[in-house]
Amino acid sequence: MDTLNCYKIITLTHKTAPLKEIGNFVLPKMDEDVHFQETLEYLKTALGLDELLYLSTCNRVLFFFTTNHKLTDSFLKHFHKTVYSAVTNFETFKSYIGIYEGKEAINHLFEVSGSIDSLVIGEREILRQLREAYDKSSRLRVSGDSIRIAMRIAIESAKRIYSTTKIGERPVSVVSLAFRELLKHPLNANSRFLIVGAGQTNTLVAKFLIKYDFQNFTVFNRSLGNATELANFLDGKAYTLDNLTNYKEGFDVMIVCTGATEPVITSDIYKQCLQGEDNKKILVDLSIPNNIAPEVIDNFNTEYIEIDGLNELISQNLAFREKEVTKAKIILAEQVSSFSALHKARQIERALSDVPTQIKAVRKHAISKVFKSEFSSLDDEAQELINRMMTYMEKRCIAIPIQAAKEHLAGVVSQKK
Repeated sequence: MDTLNCYKIITLTHKTAPLKEIGNFVLPKMDEDVHFQETLEYLKTALGLDELLYLSTCNRVLFFFTTNHKLTDSFLKHFHKTVYSAVTNFETFKSYIGIYEGKEAINHLFEVSGSIDSLVIGEREILRQLREAYDKSSRLRVSGDSIRIAMRIAIESAKRIYSTTKIGERPVSVVSLAFRELLKHPLNANSRFLIVGAGQTNTLVAKFLIKYDFQNFTVFNRSLGNATELANFLDGKAYTLDNLTNYKEGFDVMIVCTGATEPVITSDIYKQCLQGEDNKKILVDLSIPNNIAPEVIDNFNTEYIEIDGLNELISQNLAFREKEVTKAKIILAEQVSSFSALHKARQIERALSDVPTQIKAVRKHAISKVFKSEFSSLDDEAQELINRMMTYMEKRCIAIPIQAAKEHLAGVVSQKK
């Protein structure tokens, strides 16, 4: 019997669905703690899940959860109806998703953490994103012990892959690929950069901008605090998103990446930002779904860089690192096997956690019910002796199985190392 059968994954990735479609499956407003917690608690209750971790990136939406339910068509239909009935029909949804159960789910989680399943193999950004997703789900108490131990080994697996293979050599991320394309265009230190969004992706973009000595930046973001933080890093100016409609300074390059699920840069906003300029502008859209409306690309003089257009460069990266993937998968097979043993030991430890309470209850029941009349007929000295004897037996009966479980768990961890 697979001891890992409680683990499940439902995911959409660049491998299973068109990149442009993945953004439609991103849950809205998940950057807000209250909404995040309410949404995932609702999904746990509605779907009968015990624990849940939700991850969304520019090319992935992943639900990692524990439940006794099998991922049958009936469960998937219920999942679709609960989460995505307003997005698409069930058949399209089913054709887009990857589903994993038991050991396969753990293996897929480890492949994600180790960047084997990434759009750009070997990029480390996914590990940070996965850790942040777990930290948030843990902090808001929508995940628990089972996901905790899986994530612990997933992180260890990723570190082992990066330290023992060359999969991370010549580190290339979607951001660096996009920046490489940007640098093909004639730009100078004073080129005007209009940056929309101040999250992790645009923070990475900012580091490249500083590295290449660009100097003229204006940052717009939903919250002014984050916009100010990024603008201070760039020595630029900060505004909230609603000020885009009043922007009058023009731009040469617009870089957009927000968590919005609908276009942030519409034709009207774009026209306002142009301030009557008609020369070609460079637009970099790193959002999924795209944050720049299609009509902007169709109706204005632009050079458009987006994630979906980087496939050729991504293919080159895949070819370079293909040999290392084989080595990494051998490591992951070992890690999954070790995790299976660790999970079994942890189940034993958790099962024994209730032993002290049960033994104390047996002692109380024996004195107050089963042997009540005999015990009450004894003198005080005899009663005290029996109580001391039972206390000793209680402690020994509690300690023996707990110690055995700890030694077994320590042995599993030692073997894994």
